[in-house]
Amino acid sequence: MDWNTKENKALLRAILTLQTADEARRFLRDLLTEGEIEEFARRFRAAELLAENVPYSRIEAETGLSSTTVARVSKWLSGDLGGYRTVIARLHHHSTSLARGS
Repeated sequence: MDWNTKENKALLRAILTLQTADEARRFLRDLLTEGEIEEFARRFRAAELLAENVPYSRIEAETGLSSTTVARVSKWLSGDLGGYRTVIARLHHHSTSLARGS
């Protein structure tokens, strides 16, 4: 995939302008179909569960994803780019910080 196309760069810039969950929700709803949003949410949940070493069978049951998709998410989770790992780590750090601040 070429992230350096004009269109892909513009999409990344657009995503980086989002400041709130409501803005992200509205942008994603305009950009994607409901089915795409649901699929991406299931894949992200699978990545979270894989990071917790949950067995594939349980992830498939919880998310409704196929074993092939869970395996693909696992490959991306352990891959060199680290997109899932970055977001999961930041979310974990954020929720841990909130819990300590309570």
